[in-house]
Amino acid sequence: MTRLDAVVVGAGPNGLSAAITLARAGLRVQVLESHAQVGGGLSSATLTLPGFVHDYGSAIHPLAAASPAFRTWPLHAFGLDWVQPDAPVVHPLDGGRSVTLERDLYATADGLGADGPAWIRLMKPLLDDWEGLLDDILRPLPRVPGHLLTLARFGIRGLPPADLLGRTLFRTPEARALWAGLAAHSILPLSTPGTSAMTLVLALLAHAVGWPFPRGGAQSLADALRAYLEFLGGEVITGVSVRDARDLPDARVVLVDSSPRVLLDILGERAPTAYREALTSYRYGPGIQKFDYALDGPVPWADSRVGRAATVHVGGTLEEVTASEAHLDSAVSDRPYVLTAQHSLFDPTRAPAGKHTFWAYAHVPGGSAVDVRPQVEAQLERFAPGFRDRVLACTVTTAPQLQAFSPVFHGGDVNGGRGDLWGLLSRPVPTATPYRTPVRSVYLCSSATPPGGGIHGMSGHHAALAALKDLFGVRRGE
Repeated sequence: MTRLDAVVVGAGPNGLSAAITLARAGLRVQVLESHAQVGGGLSSATLTLPGFVHDYGSAIHPLAAASPAFRTWPLHAFGLDWVQPDAPVVHPLDGGRSVTLERDLYATADGLGADGPAWIRLMKPLLDDWEGLLDDILRPLPRVPGHLLTLARFGIRGLPPADLLGRTLFRTPEARALWAGLAAHSILPLSTPGTSAMTLVLALLAHAVGWPFPRGGAQSLADALRAYLEFLGGEVITGVSVRDARDLPDARVVLVDSSPRVLLDILGERAPTAYREALTSYRYGPGIQKFDYALDGPVPWADSRVGRAATVHVGGTLEEVTASEAHLDSAVSDRPYVLTAQHSLFDPTRAPAGKHTFWAYAHVPGGSAVDVRPQVEAQLERFAPGFRDRVLACTVTTAPQLQAFSPVFHGGDVNGGRGDLWGLLSRPVPTATPYRTPVRSVYLCSSATPPGGGIHGMSGHHAALAALKDLFGVRRGE
């Protein structure tokens, strides 16, 4: 066989993104995927009953809609159709109340009452230059930022712990709860320095691009990436497991979209001892336990306005969310924070007529298989009385089952590694080009490299750019 220019191990969003970047540069690229379909955590399946389409991993995709790579590629020509719910996020509160993060900045401020002006002061300077800010945030470090003033504003607000900044900036329980629900996406205690950064990014994206999802399921985005790659001449082979270097075809460069531990297996004894030790001790974050429901009707929220959003943060007040996330490495709260999505309200292709899907997860200690469904459903009943009566079927996916599905989710960690400041600066090791391994022509391109977790494809894109520069003498703007 003719030698390949590049082989990519893993057809998750970063693997596909890396392959597309290489194919756009004219390289002959082959992607190897162990599953029967591409996508990894960006995939969909019938997990409960016939006719119900559930997202196996990620469900709502603001980062994908805003991704500097994805938004420049013609993915709509290959089947991608974004669904925009009426509102990006709703956070229910006791007493049949809720608070809404609207697409419009000023509509959000109006809903926050006395905290509206504070929300505008916080978000408007970032929103005015959101594309430049996102480009800087999603670049590997160290790089000279292209939008220094906006990045500095972001950094000043992003470095404090989310619980402290929320209590400092806002006075009303509604604004504080909205802030806490966003902050809990970090899957870290809200007292952790830097958790305000994730909070700001998610709020910014709500105003800039919304919180959309692909029509027909997350699989639609993965399939569009595959179709675009194949249009460029790339090849995808599914049902192929790569356990070590002997399973790889002959290629000038290998990019691995998987966990550092899988990378170690592929590198084998070629990797220096120090690098092997660093990857062996790589820090993962807490895990998740996921719930896919088939429902006999829409979720019966006490406040009907919660039905305006596909994404619902269930957790109560800032104080309650902070308490629920305080001991993620060792325990699950009796009142956990639950991230939920109700796609079928806005995409009827996801369920039979009159029926609905419901996607939810709660945070658990890494690797934990303890059943937290009772606590999760108690929280749902708290804000949606009668929820259990709507359940036709439920499939529970534990943290170990997530890892068994894909080693990227080590211990059920969906962010590719602990997302604190050190975890972001040193993934997988502290170096100027973290994608490059000590073994020439082997690169890591998964979420265990900058900029980290989320469906944006930028880890794969940057890894491919590094390989193009190192091995092919091709320079592309980063």
